[in-house]
Amino acid sequence: MTETVHPTTAIVTGSSKGIGAAIARRLARDGHAVVVNYARGAEEAAGVVAEIEAAGGRAVAVQADIGVADGITRLFDAAEKAFGPVGILVNNAGIMKLSPLANVSDADFEQHMAINVGGVFRGMREAANRLADGGRIISFSTSVVGMKLPGYGVYAATKAAVETMTHILAKELGGRKITVNAVAPGPVETELFLNGKSEELLAQLRGQNPQKRFGQPDDIARVVSFLAGPDGQWVSGQVIRANGGVV
Repeated sequence: MTETVHPTTAIVTGSSKGIGAAIARRLARDGHAVVVNYARGAEEAAGVVAEIEAAGGRAVAVQADIGVADGITRLFDAAEKAFGPVGILVNNAGIMKLSPLANVSDADFEQHMAINVGGVFRGMREAANRLADGGRIISFSTSVVGMKLPGYGVYAATKAAVETMTHILAKELGGRKITVNAVAPGPVETELFLNGKSEELLAQLRGQNPQKRFGQPDDIARVVSFLAGPDGQWVSGQVIRANGGVV
C-alpha cells in the first residue's frame, strides 16, 4: 500500500543555485514549503525564493554553513520557526575540487571532509532526531564513485562515505517509515561542473554519455521529487545513479 505524503516543510541545503535551486523549485511545485539554504550568495537565494513565491509557493531563504558544527541545527530551528516541523531533508550542499591525490593539500582535504561528509552526517543525525515518522532523507553522491576517474579521489571518497551512511541509516530508521536514499548524478550542466573545463574537454565528456548530452538540474530534481513523494515510499537504502546511462 502506498502511503500519502502530505505537503510538509522541506530543507534543501545549498539551494541558491544549480541542482539545489532546481530541487527547491520542484519541491515547492509539489506543494511543500521550502527552506532555501545558502552559506554565501544571499542574493541568489532570495531570487529562488522570489521565483517560488511568484508561482504561488511558499519559501524562505536561510543562511547556514553546514560545514560548521551548529550549522544544521540552526537551519532546522529556522525551518521549524518559519513553517513548522520538517518532513524532508535534501542534503545537496557540497564542494568539488579536483586534483590528483599526490597534489591535494591538507586544507582542501579537510574542507571536503567538513562539508561533504561532516555536513551530511550532521544533517542525517538532526533529521533522524527531528523528522516525523514517514519523513524523507535524500542525500547526494556522485556516479564517479563507480567510475573511479583520476583527479576525483578525495571528492569521490567523501561521496562513498555518504552512500555508506545512507545504507545504514535506512535500516536504522525503517521502523519509523522514514526513507533514506541518495542520488548520484553524472555530469550535470552547472557552474560547479563547468568551471575550469575547456570546450574540448566538455565535448569529449558529452560524447561519452550514451544520450550525448549533459544532465540538466531539472533531470535531477525529478528524481528527488519522486523520492520525496508518495510513489517513493517503498524505495529506501538506495543509491540512484541518475546519469543518462553512464556505467
